[in-house]
Amino acid sequence: MNHDLTSRQQELLDLVDRLGREKFAPRRAEYDRTASFPFENYDDLRENGLLGLCIPEAYGGLGADFETYCLVSQQIARYCGPTALTFNMHSCAMMWSGRLADDLPMDTEQLDRHERRRSEHFARVIEQGAIYAQPFSEGSAAAAGHAPFGTTARKVDGGWLMNGRKIFASLSGAADYYGILCTEDVPGQKPDMRDTLYLAVPKEADGLEINGDWDPLGMRATVSRNLIMKDVFVADNMQLMPRGIYFQAASAWPHMFFTLAPTYMGIAEAAYAFTVSYLRGEAPGTPPVKRRMFPTKQITTAEMYIKLEQMRALFRRVIGEAKYKPSKEERLRTYAAQFTIMEGANDMCRLGIRTCGGQSMLKSLPLEQLYRDSRCGSLMLPWTAELCLDRLGRETLYEAGERDD
Repeated sequence: MNHDLTSRQQELLDLVDRLGREKFAPRRAEYDRTASFPFENYDDLRENGLLGLCIPEAYGGLGADFETYCLVSQQIARYCGPTALTFNMHSCAMMWSGRLADDLPMDTEQLDRHERRRSEHFARVIEQGAIYAQPFSEGSAAAAGHAPFGTTARKVDGGWLMNGRKIFASLSGAADYYGILCTEDVPGQKPDMRDTLYLAVPKEADGLEINGDWDPLGMRATVSRNLIMKDVFVADNMQLMPRGIYFQAASAWPHMFFTLAPTYMGIAEAAYAFTVSYLRGEAPGTPPVKRRMFPTKQITTAEMYIKLEQMRALFRRVIGEAKYKPSKEERLRTYAAQFTIMEGANDMCRLGIRTCGGQSMLKSLPLEQLYRDSRCGSLMLPWTAELCLDRLGRETLYEAGERDD
């Protein structure tokens, strides 16, 4: 991958490639088998400054932009999908409070408050190595952007009193802070999406509970259990964005919801790389038996290569276009890329298993885990595969405000 990379991007990708080969890949199967969080991988990320990837340089971070984050996340996923997926949650908390928030209109008072608060959040990561999670789903239409979040926060002296529940909360028990999206509970008013708050709840907060079993098909090492909040007090300085700013961001910075796709792009790359190495008799842990001479294997590998190049082209274009208030064409292309990657990653794994044969289903080889992990992508909110199709179908045929009589 060298599509006009900057020297800094190449340096970061080389670093992650080394960590992936030497550290992440050898640990992947055990994390998957035990459905346990990759703490050792996070120690490596922390030691190499990558927890500060999306923190601006002025605060001691690496100052990565959206494109650079996506490239790094993709590279991590080639070696451990769950590490990349959970790294996304942490990095988005930093990105949304940092570069993304800088693009959004705020008055002077909002800017001053946000500057003080995000400085504290960034310092926790840079100085203390803190990990932030970003639980999103609630089992309702809220995560898809069709309704206010059911988790609420009522204003009290010095902060907020939070109540609610999040499901599939990645990094459960591993994060130091949980970035909770919730709706301000305004007495006498109906819940409104414009009143969305983004608050960081410390792991030791009274009233915060983690429950539920975790034994899923794939992405097992994300440890995405349930979070229950019962009268959890959250201090004012724990806001990750000012009041109402998240709603602006969700409307005007849609690429903020594309950050899951790099993980699945990396999984697709890994599936192709394994298939080629296996057919060439070069896959680690397998006998040096070549299978590349069979026409059926060649045809499937060609099909995989074509699919991968289609995914790469969309991915690279979309991450380069990410910005505040993209055009309609750019927004639609982002939906198309999300659908293509989330569906395409599993298809790449399917083809890889089919052409590599029965050996590839063994847990001693990575392809069966890649297959299971990739199946989860098209289900992930807020842009599931179905929702992407729905938005593309509607927005290609209707301009804003148009209706049929």
